[in-house]
Amino acid sequence: MSPSPLIGKLAPAFTLKNHDGNDYEFKPESDAPTAIFFYPKSGSYGCTREACQFRDALVGSDAFKGSNLRVIGISPDSVEEQDTFVKKQKLTYPVLSDSAGEFRKSYGVGKGLLGLTEARVTYFIDSKGVVRDVLDATINYGGHVAFVNKCLAKYANEGRFPKDFVA
Repeated sequence: MSPSPLIGKLAPAFTLKNHDGNDYEFKPESDAPTAIFFYPKSGSYGCTREACQFRDALVGSDAFKGSNLRVIGISPDSVEEQDTFVKKQKLTYPVLSDSAGEFRKSYGVGKGLLGLTEARVTYFIDSKGVVRDVLDATINYGGHVAFVNKCLAKYANEGRFPKDFVA
């Protein structure tokens, strides 16, 4: 995939249904960076591993905790499927349903694996709401948390976090 046309631009805002059926509104500007990861299918092996790696990093990674990183997962699954997935995996962040695929399109997320599945793409957005980097790696479900850690370290090196921040 060529570099995302969103890099350096304000991330698109959106409102989607969370796993609990309530609206979740994403506004790009916040007091903290955001990792939005689009994934193909809740409950599948790779997507479960990826979602759980984000869950675990939120409590176990000093970089994630020290940055107040927001994590948001989005797939085309229904709200009911998302709810089952979130409860079974004890996920602690918003897991949103984009069943119409309109927000995947607004972020430029297409198909992966030669068009056989939805792509797995993670966006790193800074606290000003600007898309800083993107990882498009459908097969490498394990690389997305490492990608976010790398982005947080780069962000910290630019002086975007307090001096005591550890990436």
